[in-house]
Amino acid sequence: MYHIVTVQAAVTAFADWIEPTDAELDAIEQEMPVILADVDLLDAQIITLDRVLTELDNRRIRRARNRVLAARRDLANRAGSGEVA
Repeated sequence: MYHIVTVQAAVTAFADWIEPTDAELDAIEQEMPVILADVDLLDAQIITLDRVLTELDNRRIRRARNRVLAARRDLANRAGSGEVA
């Protein structure tokens, strides 16, 4: 029998300097509306996995998709204009 173990030292050996930089944290913050909209869309899709879609489910998914598209559009417009929040 083979034992599966983690190699904690190898996994966390460089953890002290792998922290995200301020620029990376700012980029994540800029993209947060898109991330949250994607999560909402996934939630709406997951809810409907084990049942027949109703009209309410279709509307929920459609609205979530529209929120994702709007968030991506807004992010692209901010990036294109050079605007930084």
